[in-house]
Amino acid sequence: MSGFLGRGRGKVILLGEHSVVYGRPALAAGLERGVRATASSAEEDAMALTPWDVRVTPAQDDAPLGRALFAALSLYAERGAPAALDVEVGLPGGAGLGCSAAIGVAVIEALDGRYGVARTASERGAVSLAWEKVFHGSPSGVDNAVAAVGGVVRFVRGEGVTPVAFGRPLPLVVAHSGTASSTKVVVDGVRDRWTADRPKMERIFDAIAGLVDAAEKALAAGDLEALGARMNDNQRELEAMGVSTPALEALVGDAREAGALGAKLTGAGGGGCMVALAADAAAAARIEARLSTRASMTFTTTVGGSADRSDDAGDDR
Repeated sequence: MSGFLGRGRGKVILLGEHSVVYGRPALAAGLERGVRATASSAEEDAMALTPWDVRVTPAQDDAPLGRALFAALSLYAERGAPAALDVEVGLPGGAGLGCSAAIGVAVIEALDGRYGVARTASERGAVSLAWEKVFHGSPSGVDNAVAAVGGVVRFVRGEGVTPVAFGRPLPLVVAHSGTASSTKVVVDGVRDRWTADRPKMERIFDAIAGLVDAAEKALAAGDLEALGARMNDNQRELEAMGVSTPALEALVGDAREAGALGAKLTGAGGGGCMVALAADAAAAARIEARLSTRASMTFTTTVGGSADRSDDAGDDR
C-alpha cells in the first residue's frame, strides 16, 4: 500500500490490570503483533479494516468505529483534504491484547504523516486516548501508551509511562480463552464492587501495587523465576477481585503444569486472554503445545529478544 504508514502494537499486562484505574502502577509489555494503517488522499474520509471486511465513515452518533474515526480526525483542526485509511488488524478483538488501542495509535500515526503533524511516540499514545474513550468509557490509558511506545513500561494513570529495563528477554505465551470480553463491562463491574466494599477492594489494589514493585525489581535483575511468582500472586488477587473466569483459570493451570514460571489473565478479564512466562524458547513451545489443546488461539513472542516469532499478521493456532 502507498501512503503514510502508522503502526500500533498489541500489549499484555504483566501485572497491575484494574488496580491501575485506581492510581496504582502497572507493568505492560508491547508486542510485535499489532496493527498497520495507511493514510492516503481521498474524496471522502473513510476507514477500511481487514480482515474484518468493515468500512466506516466518521460519525458523531453512529457505531463505535465511526465515532472513533470522528474523534481521531477531530485532532486535526486544519487538515484540508479528506483521508482514506486502510487498516490491517493482526489482533483479535475483545481479547485483552489492546486491539482497539493498537488501531487508534496506528490510525493517528498514519494521519500525523498525512497532515504533517510531528509527535513523539509518547505524545501519540496520549492523544489516542480520545479514540480509546469511545470503546472503553474511562480507560486507564495503559493500552494506548504501550501501543505507541512498546518495550516494557511502568504506567501510572495521570503520569504516563516510564520504560523499564529488564535483564533478560521475556519468553511469553498468549492463549485466548475462547470468550470475548468487554473491557467497559468488566471495569464497570469492578467499580460497582469497589463502591460496595471499598476497604476490601483497596486492600486488593494495594497488594497488587506491591507485586508490581517486586516484579519491576525482578525484571531489572533478570530474575524470571521471581517475576513469574509475582505473576502467579497477581492472578490470585484478580480472582479475589472477581474478574477471572473458569476458562481462564483452566488455561492458567495448564500453563503452570506445562512448566510456566508464571501465568495469569491479561487485560480486563471476564474472558479474553491469559499470558504465561517461560524460562526459554523451548519451554515456551512446550507450554504453547499444551495450551493449544484447550485455547481458541495461541502464539508465542519473546519481548526484548531477537527470537521474536510474532509479527503483525501472526500465526494463530
